[in-house]
Amino acid sequence: MLEREKLRKLIKERALKVAPEPVFKLASGKLSRYYVDLKQVTFDPEGAYLTGKAMYELIKDCGPDGAGGLTLGADPIAYAVSFVSLMDGNPVKPFVVRKEPKDHGTGRLIEGLLKEGERVAVLEDVITTGGSALKAVRACREAGLEVIGVFAVVDREEGAEENLKKEGLPLYALFKLSELLGPP
Repeated sequence: MLEREKLRKLIKERALKVAPEPVFKLASGKLSRYYVDLKQVTFDPEGAYLTGKAMYELIKDCGPDGAGGLTLGADPIAYAVSFVSLMDGNPVKPFVVRKEPKDHGTGRLIEGLLKEGERVAVLEDVITTGGSALKAVRACREAGLEVIGVFAVVDREEGAEENLKKEGLPLYALFKLSELLGPP
């Protein structure tokens, strides 16, 4: 697919950082030689469209009612998927999982137009161990949503798939880090 290759190229050019030694601190606290700052792609109009299109193609056969995840990485992806899905005549509602519940108003942890029992795809920009995804999964389940899987743009291949499998969840990724590190 031409669009997938364009997205791969954008990620390699704008988001992938490689250092000779582990200098990048990840959300898990671990240091790594590789960092993928996907916001450099998802906050760009072309990058947002390509990400939304590729992610929608990845999730659509699973039949989700909604797609979203932990703020902030999943937010632009969820919005892009919603726009692309509407253009395809199959609208998928975006949602956001807050890191902490609101301390005012309704105190919600999840923002969006979802109803209990609906099927959702949990989105991640970059997944390493799956910790952030599992936090979003727990919030969705507590809200009565059916989580159909975790869908990432980039899988760093550092344990997420195994950790999600323990929770009975599949991991789908557009790209593996090893693929991005390979030849152009």
